[in-house]
Amino acid sequence: MDDTFVPLTPLSLLYHSPFTPKKTRNMIDNKAIFNISYGLFVLVARQGEKDNACIINVAQQVTSEPLQIAICVNKANLTHDMVLKTLKFNLCPLSEEATMKPFQHFGFQSGREVNKFAECEQEFRTDNGLLYLPKYINSVISCVVTKSIDLGTHTMFIARVMEAKVLTDSPSITYAYYQQHIKPKPMAAAQPSSGGKKKWVCEVCGYVYEGDELPADFICPWCKHPASDFKLLE
Repeated sequence: MDDTFVPLTPLSLLYHSPFTPKKTRNMIDNKAIFNISYGLFVLVARQGEKDNACIINVAQQVTSEPLQIAICVNKANLTHDMVLKTLKFNLCPLSEEATMKPFQHFGFQSGREVNKFAECEQEFRTDNGLLYLPKYINSVISCVVTKSIDLGTHTMFIARVMEAKVLTDSPSITYAYYQQHIKPKPMAAAQPSSGGKKKWVCEVCGYVYEGDELPADFICPWCKHPASDFKLLE
């Protein structure tokens, strides 16, 4: 029996280290991560007299008594800051009735620049005073934040459910459903143009850029993602 002591790496170092070992990075195939099932939701907040919302893809029930859910929100979103300050939000699961419109409206533009609810057809609010969408969603869940966890680029909010109601019986969409049935298909635009110019497609939203070269500083006009998220159409 070998009595040689081999010290173990503390779990705290594995999970909290700011660096990912090169060997580990080489072992990660992002396509495997994409196979994790995600939903898509409109997250609504209100601060003062301002209403705002963004698209998120991480939300799930974490306890049943008390009934609590967890969401993750990118810190770059104005909605994130509003939830962090007000400690309340409405979660609206998008349904299979959704088109590309709510994604472009709530996901591809910033509430710092536009009023996302300015042209809302009808105004519906839950008892907490927050809005929810008049269509494209199948339910609304109103929550009060009980805890927040800093995850670097995102914050996880643990929240207690205060009100919840079903609006339609349309199934909730998954990220896979969005990719297959809602996201614009760029392949029709892949045919050579009359000028023989190259075409690049945004892998986030499907926008197609046409030109001799894609500028390194190009920003997608639909989803605001950089040139690094574009792929050359062969």
